[in-house]
Amino acid sequence: MKPASEQLEYLMRGVDTTLPEGELLARLEEGRPLRVKLGVDPTAPDVHLGWGVVLGLLRRFQELGHTAVLIVGDFTAQVGDPSGRSETRKRLDADEV
Repeated sequence: MKPASEQLEYLMRGVDTTLPEGELLARLEEGRPLRVKLGVDPTAPDVHLGWGVVLGLLRRFQELGHTAVLIVGDFTAQVGDPSGRSETRKRLDADEV
């Protein structure tokens, strides 16, 4: 694995801020692979350009030897959108999820 400072430099390219500051570097300095998780809502009707940013960052973590985990919100999808925007995000049954 690359030194923590090199990993942090690579991961922060194009990133303005991380919160809390310094925590990522401290975890990288431990020398253990990280598990980075991204939760997604499967009821959204499409994938847009904004997904490229977070998926690209997950890929950077993988390239550095860390584990990227994509979590599909199956329970959330079955309950539905609590914000009332049900016309864009319908409830899904277990088979659809």
